[in-house]
Amino acid sequence: MTFPPYPLAWPEGLPRTERKATSQFRTSLSAAISNVKKSLAAFGSDTNKPVKDVAVTSNVAGIAFEAPSDTGVAVWFEWDGAQRCIAVDRYPKVEDNLQAIHHILEARRTEMRHGGLHIVRQTFKGFVALPAPEGKRDWRTVLGLSGAVTVDQVRAAFKERSKSAHPDKGGSNEAMSELIRARDEGLGALA
Repeated sequence: MTFPPYPLAWPEGLPRTERKATSQFRTSLSAAISNVKKSLAAFGSDTNKPVKDVAVTSNVAGIAFEAPSDTGVAVWFEWDGAQRCIAVDRYPKVEDNLQAIHHILEARRTEMRHGGLHIVRQTFKGFVALPAPEGKRDWRTVLGLSGAVTVDQVRAAFKERSKSAHPDKGGSNEAMSELIRARDEGLGALA
């Protein structure tokens, strides 16, 4: 499965970070992207198992004057016959989350050098990713929001849209469930 770079395609079932940590990274966005690309290529070379179909997803869309409110990054790729995803949203800047992914990949390379492929396969079991369900829409789309968003805007959009999505108001259980999921994801992303 391939993913477009925008919006963020967070792996299903992976909890989001509620409190952001302070980062010590001093890496630009372009350098962090380059580091992740190099680490993926080196990892594939070290393991003699190519890394294919790489997709870096985030909420950075084109030229922006503000950082996205959700700074998480998910790197999707195929390795050793399975789709994998390394997703990080620990830090308040996209480039810091990318740099963390670079360091995670470098740690797997160290495991390969010292423990062998069986050790790497064991640790990579946690990165086997179940993609978001087919047709699952991004929380911003469901709530009719775009750009920089506040908690109050998420709550207001939920309240407004629930007037027509609720089953008692002519909507459906599915529409209301999608709206609740979108609200919860949005509030979680902004926490």
